[in-house]
Amino acid sequence: MQDIITVTGNVAGPPEFKVTAGGLPIVNFRLGSAQRRFDRQSGTWVDDGTNWYNVSAFRGLAEHIAASVTKGEPLVVTGRLRLRPWESGGKKGISIDIDADTVGHDLRWGTTTYTKQATAEGAASAPPASAGEDQDAWAAPGLD
Repeated sequence: MQDIITVTGNVAGPPEFKVTAGGLPIVNFRLGSAQRRFDRQSGTWVDDGTNWYNVSAFRGLAEHIAASVTKGEPLVVTGRLRLRPWESGGKKGISIDIDADTVGHDLRWGTTTYTKQATAEGAASAPPASAGEDQDAWAAPGLD
């Protein structure tokens, strides 16, 4: 069983991009998700701590994150949750990791411009557009 989680938060530092010796692109970054609650006495929303997540992404998603995401930006991340116990210097804890399946800017806080990345496979298999005919991009089969 895999636990899928969706988290909103801000990127804590610049994403760290690398390519393994085997050629696998990987990006890692920390995401802080501030918890807020309504304080009935003051009648206002107050901060109630921050949850921290270690986010990893692979392959094309890793490359797109490295090219698109910077420190401080608000994101929405969906992926597989992993809890890893750790012990160091007599201290114990649990690291909360997310293997990301999707990552995007949280558009509640700003705008973004999307650029579709062409792939060699996608370019070779895309059907040619008909001249003078309106194309509905949502109806085009096989394009992602």
